[in-house]
This record gives sequence, C-alpha cells and structure tokens, in this order.
Amino acid sequence: MKETVVMASPLGNIRLIAEDGFLLSSHFTEDKVSEKADSSFFLDIMAQLEAYFKGKLTVFDIPVGIGGSAFQKLVWMEVNKIPFGHTVSYHDIAKALAKPTAVRAVGAAIGVNPLLVIIPCHRIIASTGELTGYAGGLWRKLKLLQLESKDKPGNQFDLGF
Repeated sequence: MKETVVMASPLGNIRLIAEDGFLLSSHFTEDKVSEKADSSFFLDIMAQLEAYFKGKLTVFDIPVGIGGSAFQKLVWMEVNKIPFGHTVSYHDIAKALAKPTAVRAVGAAIGVNPLLVIIPCHRIIASTGELTGYAGGLWRKLKLLQLESKDKPGNQFDLGF
C-alpha cells in the first residue's frame, strides 16, 4: 500500500510517496504538511532531507523504487553520480551514456525525474552554463545550487543563499 507524507523544507513542502519500504516519489507541493509521520522509514527520509538542507548531508542513503523506461533509468542513474556541489550539462550526460546525439531525450528523462532533490537533476545545466528547466521551478534549482556551492568561493551560483 502506498503511503504519503508531506514535509516542510526551506524551499516549500515536499510530498514523499513510498511503498513497501521504497521511496517512489519526492516532489515539491502546495499540499499541507502532514500532522505526523509515524514510520521510521519516513522519519529517516525526512531527517536526511533536513540534514541536506542544512548543508550537513551530501549523499542520500534512501532505498528507492522507481518506474520509468530503461533509458530513463539509465539517465537517472547517471544524474545520481554527479557529486554534491558540481554541475554538468545535458550533453555531458548524453556523452556519458555513449549517446551524444540524445541530448533532447536526456532532457526529457530528466524532466520526469520522480525523485526531486534525491536524484539531483538540479545539477544539470545548459552547455552554455545557463540554468534551464526544473520541475520544482527555476528559483528552487538556483537555491539548491546555491546551497551546494556556498562553501566554494567564486562559484557562479554563490549568491548568498
């Protein structure tokens, strides 16, 4: 049975959906924060997200169970390899998958990432260095990049978050 919890974050509420001990989805939402989360599973996820937003966690340890096509899963696995505080382009992801002409398909897969923040698609930027699309809104993408770059002097995203 699927369970849902909505938690508060500095960038707005996040809806977490899980089933059988696996996180299926994390998305920003306007839904009201859940009164309480009883399961240790959700409490652990919420604690990891809170630590991330405080700058104390750089890698998530959360069991996930996501759908998607084989190609989408390959893209999401590649995105998940991007280290905290780093960015790559859509083209970089396509090249890493040995599909250098599949930039648009990579972008489409990233656009339906079911685990915002957890699978760090906010770390994907245009080849020009510009911020482009983010399901949670470009302002959130910028804030996430600022959070991850605040200890890196001179970083182009270090705008005082």
